[in-house]
Amino acid sequence: MSKDRGPASARPRIDVTRRSLLIGAGGAAVSPAAAARRGKSNKGRRVVVIGAGVFGAWTAHHLLKRGANVTLVDAFGPANSKASSGGESRVTRAAYGKDEIYTRMAADSLPQWQALSAVSGLPILIAAGVLFFFPNEQEYLTQSVAAHKAMGLPSELLDRREMQRRFPMIDFTGAALGLFEPGFGALMARRSVQTLVDRFVRDGGSYRQGLVEMLPAGAAAGRLDAIRLSDGETIGGDQFVFALGPWLPKLFPDVIGEKILPTRQEVFFFAPPAGDRSFEAGPMPVWADFNNGDFFYGFPDLEARGVKFAHDEHGVKVDPDTQDRRPTAAALAEVVAYRDRRFPRLKGATLTEARVCQYENSSNGDFIIDFHPTMSNVLLVGGGSGHGFKHGPEVGRYAVDQLLGTAASEPRFSLASKSAVHHREVH
Repeated sequence: MSKDRGPASARPRIDVTRRSLLIGAGGAAVSPAAAARRGKSNKGRRVVVIGAGVFGAWTAHHLLKRGANVTLVDAFGPANSKASSGGESRVTRAAYGKDEIYTRMAADSLPQWQALSAVSGLPILIAAGVLFFFPNEQEYLTQSVAAHKAMGLPSELLDRREMQRRFPMIDFTGAALGLFEPGFGALMARRSVQTLVDRFVRDGGSYRQGLVEMLPAGAAAGRLDAIRLSDGETIGGDQFVFALGPWLPKLFPDVIGEKILPTRQEVFFFAPPAGDRSFEAGPMPVWADFNNGDFFYGFPDLEARGVKFAHDEHGVKVDPDTQDRRPTAAALAEVVAYRDRRFPRLKGATLTEARVCQYENSSNGDFIIDFHPTMSNVLLVGGGSGHGFKHGPEVGRYAVDQLLGTAASEPRFSLASKSAVHHREVH
């Protein structure tokens, strides 16, 4: 990873204006002269980014800001309903236990999300806070607290009585401790990606929609020269980024194979009681229940869509093109039973919406951001593993640093660190 930029408390206040979004990572000030030099050094560099999900869109954004000529391509459209970046909401949080690398990436991504939210018209970041609660003191909790302190991130350690007082809509029976992150919350997923792609195009980037087929030209010599779209258009480039989420194993079966497995995930939304505003963002946080290994999480009622529940169990392997998108009665029954126990005021609440999507799990939960082993100008980006969305800004920045050779590579993001045997270690 790049050099530590210091604790959040030591960073300058972010001016979340349109200019701050466009001048660089985190809205950090860049002098016009420095920006001109940086842009000039990459002028004429043609980069094609395939995949307009959160990883691809932020990569294209950072490339454009650093002076490259960028074309962004997607088969179905930015944050489409088949994509892992589609849907209503995603958690942004910095609690990662021992995995401080992701705490830092989440913290460094947050001001970039704030800047995007400031120019989007409708909000993208809903800073409702995030509450993790546990049945007892665990290493994940103590390690998260230590990482927060080391980085200067605000957080609060709460006992059961305090959690019950502050968040009375949740029944904390069996929970002993909680960790509350006041600066984090929910990201409006589809809106954020579509806003980012819209800004990218307004600022001079090129977007194309079509299914991609790689051309063999140059591949034997260790390079890819061009891609061909489903309508026959050919797009040449100096470098290519494939940020295809669950489609990476399909396009690169020999390189990715079972290092990434797409799995089925079901989420459900329930209407809160009429006139009850305690389930809105603010009174109610984004939450995650570490219930002795059985992990549920959810969101407050965002924009009157309903209170969202999900069981994070990394379900059965699926094909993102053909999987049945209808929710199952078994998954609904499981969530309803949990809801009625933890959120008794929602007992009997009307199901307003259900959605079936997928994770694209790497073998250990770490991202894949690495060059193709035989095509030196092809960067593979994926393995979001159900926790990647929040890191989109920093994944994009890191990917661009790899393309431009401006930062050392992180071994945890390498292809070599992944295998066909899945044992998730990042949560």
